[in-house]
Amino acid sequence: QVQLVESGGGLVQAGGSLRLSCAASGRTFSTYVMGWFRQAPGKERDVVATVSRWGTNTYYADSVKGRFTISRDNAKNTVYLQMNSLKPEDTAVYYCAATRRTATSVSYEYEFWGQGTQVTVSS
Repeated sequence: QVQLVESGGGLVQAGGSLRLSCAASGRTFSTYVMGWFRQAPGKERDVVATVSRWGTNTYYADSVKGRFTISRDNAKNTVYLQMNSLKPEDTAVYYCAATRRTATSVSYEYEFWGQGTQVTVSS
């Protein structure tokens, strides 16, 4: 089992940047595929980006391609989401998630979730 704690959210103006971090407990971090998801009020939780166990493969939602970058540091048990050129429509609670399954962008296939961090982008 792994515990996940997100940080780095906040309020930023459109066009600005934020870097989210997700720290994981345990000594088996590299065995998990990691993902970032987000949920806006009244909407479903959607995938933002995923990264494979050793960081060699990534996936991005079309809405964030070219603006967001997911990465991980297995030595630090941490996954990151660098968000650039932020837009008001990026406003949501962002969640970090982990799965021992094959790399996937489907939220229900992720077994462990953080508590979420709020990102608000003002226009």
